[in-house]
Amino acid sequence: MMEGWLSAEEAQAVWLSLSVATRSVLVSLGPAVLVAWLLVRGRFPGRFLLDALVHLPLVVPPVVVGWALLMLFGVRGPIGAPLEEWFGIRLVFTSDAVVLATAVMGFPLIVRAVRLGLESVDEGLEAAARTLGAGRWDVFVTITLPLMLPGILAGAVVAFAAGLGEFGAVITFASNVPGETQTLPLAIYTATQTPGGEATAARLAGISFALALGGLMLAELIARRMHRWLGRG
Repeated sequence: MMEGWLSAEEAQAVWLSLSVATRSVLVSLGPAVLVAWLLVRGRFPGRFLLDALVHLPLVVPPVVVGWALLMLFGVRGPIGAPLEEWFGIRLVFTSDAVVLATAVMGFPLIVRAVRLGLESVDEGLEAAARTLGAGRWDVFVTITLPLMLPGILAGAVVAFAAGLGEFGAVITFASNVPGETQTLPLAIYTATQTPGGEATAARLAGISFALALGGLMLAELIARRMHRWLGRG
C-alpha cells in the first residue's frame, strides 16, 4: 500500500528506518539494563565516569558520535581493521553501520528510563525475599524485573522513536546511500536538496511525524498500563 504513493526508494527508506530502529533497540536493551543496574546498585571505582560516558551521546553533537564510530570502526580503525582482516567484516557505509550508530545514540535513553524504574524498586521487598530463602537470581526475576518493566518498555519505545529520526551520527558513519543506508531522515534531507523535491520531503516528513508521535503515545500507554497492572498486583 505504501508503495502506491511513494517511490520505491522512498518506501525503502521508510522500511529501513523501521528495521534499523527495531534492531538498534534489540542490540541496546540487554547492555542498557546491565549498565543501569551497575549505576544504581554497583559500588565500584569509576562509577561516575561510567555514568558520564553513557550519557555523552546526549550532550555532544551526533556528528561527533558518528565521527568517533568512523575512527573506531573504519578500515584502519583499532576495531574496524581487525574485524575486516580476521573476519572479513566491514561495517562502515553499510546498513549495520546505521544500526550501530542508532544504537549508540539511543543507548543512554534506555539506560535513563531503566535507571528510573530500578530506583523506584523498594529494596526492602528484595531483602525480605532473600530472608525467606530466595536466591539473588530468583529475587531479580520475580520481584526486581517486574517492577523495572515499565521503565524498560518505556525506554525501548522512546529509543525506537528517537532512532527513527537519527541523522547526524548515521550520515557521518554510514553515509547516505539509497537502498543501503538512506533512512527516512536522510531521504528527507536528500529531497530538500533536490530541485522540485518539496512534495517528496513533505510526504516523508508527514510519515516521520506520524511514526514519532505514535511511538511516544505507545510509550505513554505502556507506562500507564504497566503501572495499573503493578498496582493491582
